Amino acid sequence: MESQFWKLFAISSAIKLLLVPAPHSTDFEVHRNWLAITHSLPLNQWYYDATSEWTLDYPPLFAYFEWILAQVAHYVDPQMLIVTNLNYASTATIYFQRGTVIFADLMYAFGVARCLRILNVPKKSQRHFAAELFMLFNVGLIFVDHIHFQYNGLLFGILLLSISYLLEERYLVSAFIFATLLNFKHIFLYIAPALAVYFLKFYCFQSGRNPIVCIGKLAVVGLTPFVASFGPFYRQLPQVLSRLFPFKRGLTHAYWAPNFWALYNTADKVVAKLLRIPNVSGPSTSSGLVQEIEPIALPNITPRITFVLTLLFMLPVLLQLILATTKSQSKINLLRAVVICSCASFMFGWHVHEKAILMCLVPLCISYFPSLLCLLDSTDAKYTIWLSIVGYFSLLPLLFQTNLLLLRYALYLGYIAAMYGQLVRIYPNMPNLQLSIIEDIYLYGFICMPIYEHVVSPLFGLQLKLPFMPLLLTSLYCSLGVTYFFISYYLHTLGLVPSLLYKSSNNLITKYNNKTKNKTKPKSKTNPKSKMQ
Repeated sequence: MESQFWKLFAISSAIKLLLVPAPHSTDFEVHRNWLAITHSLPLNQWYYDATSEWTLDYPPLFAYFEWILAQVAHYVDPQMLIVTNLNYASTATIYFQRGTVIFADLMYAFGVARCLRILNVPKKSQRHFAAELFMLFNVGLIFVDHIHFQYNGLLFGILLLSISYLLEERYLVSAFIFATLLNFKHIFLYIAPALAVYFLKFYCFQSGRNPIVCIGKLAVVGLTPFVASFGPFYRQLPQVLSRLFPFKRGLTHAYWAPNFWALYNTADKVVAKLLRIPNVSGPSTSSGLVQEIEPIALPNITPRITFVLTLLFMLPVLLQLILATTKSQSKINLLRAVVICSCASFMFGWHVHEKAILMCLVPLCISYFPSLLCLLDSTDAKYTIWLSIVGYFSLLPLLFQTNLLLLRYALYLGYIAAMYGQLVRIYPNMPNLQLSIIEDIYLYGFICMPIYEHVVSPLFGLQLKLPFMPLLLTSLYCSLGVTYFFISYYLHTLGLVPSLLYKSSNNLITKYNNKTKNKTKPKSKTNPKSKMQ
C-alpha cells in the first residue's frame, strides 16, 4: 500500500505539471524577486532592498531556501536573477519556478505519509485511501501553490512532520522541526500555543521527569534554529523584524479574508449608511488598497486588540488541553486544539490573508482518519466537509482570470464531490452527516454568487458600477460559514452542545423518517374477534 500512496502522489504531480502554463499571480514575481535578491545582493542587504515593491518579508530560513534555488536558477535563465528585471517571466523562468513548487511538495508527501503511519490508519482501509486522496489532491494547495503560486506544500509538510513526531512522543525532535518551520514562515506562530501547552503537560511535567531539565532541553532545541537562522542578521535584526511584522498594512487585506473583521467592516458600512455618516477619512475598507484604513462609524481596531481577542479565544481549548486531557485523549485533543488555535487566529488576527484558511483546513483533514482515536465519529466528518465547502470557495477569487473560471469551478466541485463521497462510504447511514434546513439553504447560496458574478453583473453592467461587489459578497458570505464552523466546532471540541441547527436537523430527520415509515408500512389484516379477546 506504500506503493499506492506514491502512485497517487505521482498522479497529483502529473496534474500539477499540466497547470504549469496557467496564469500566475503577483506572488510569482514576489518569489522571482527574492531569487534575485538572495543571489545578486550581499546578505546584509537582503532585508533592505526595495527595488521592487515585493520586498523580502519571510524569515531568514526561507531566504536561504530561495538562495539555494537561485544557484540552480542561474543555469536555467540568469536574467531572472537580475534585481532590476521586474516582472520578468520568460518561459524558462515559469517552468523553473513552477517545477520548484512541485518538487517541494515531496516534503508535503512525506509529512502526510508519516502522519498516517503514526496515527495507525490501516493501510487497506477506506479511511487510509480517503486520507491519501484528500491530502495529496488538496484543491486549496492546488489553487494557492500551483496556479496562484506559493510554497505552502513545503511548509505544511514540515508542520505535519512536526505533528507526527509529537504524536509519536519524540518531543525534542518535534520541537526542533516546529522551530525550523517558524523560521521558514512565522505565520505558524498561530498554532504554537497548542503545541507549547502539549509539550509542557506531556513532556516537561510528566512523573519521573525533572521539569527544569526538560524545559531546558526544549529551550535549547527550540532556540537552535532561531540562532542559526537570525544569527547572520544580528546587526540588521530591527530591520528584519520590521519586514516580518508590517503593522502598517491595515486590519484587513484588499480582499477581505472571510473572518470576523469582514463582518465588522460590513457592519461599519451599514451603520454609516443608516446614520448618514460621510466618509471623510479617505479610502474605505473596500477600496482595494492595502494600507491602514479607519472605520467610518464603528471603533477603530488596533493590532493590540486583535492580539488580545485571538489569545482570549484560544484560552478555553488550551485550558482543556492542559487541565482536562488524559493520556488516552491527548492525540485527538491536540489535533483539535491545533485547528481551533489556527482558526481563532484566522478569525481575529491582524491583516489576515484569505490563503491562511489552509492553516485550518490542512490539519482538519488529517485529523479525521485515525482508527487509533476512539473519540472520532461522523460529527467530525460533518465539520470537515462544511469548512471545506466554505473555505475552498473563499479561495476562488485568487483565480480571477477569465481562462481559469472553468478550471477553478471544475477542480472545486470535483474535490468536494469526492470528499463527500468518501465520507459517506466511511460513515454509511450516519445521521450526523445530515444537515439542517438552514444549513442546506446556506450551502445552496453558493450557487447564487457565481450566477451574480458571471450572469447578472455583466448583463446589467454592474461590473462597472460595483466592481468590488463579487469580492465583497464572497468574503461576507464565506465569513458567515467560517464563523458558524468556528463556534460549532469549538463547542463540539469542548464537549458542549454542537449547535441548535444540528439539533433541529436530527429532529426534522427523525420526524420525516417516522412519517415515511407510517406511510409505507402495510396495514395488517386483523381478526375483529382477536381484538376483543
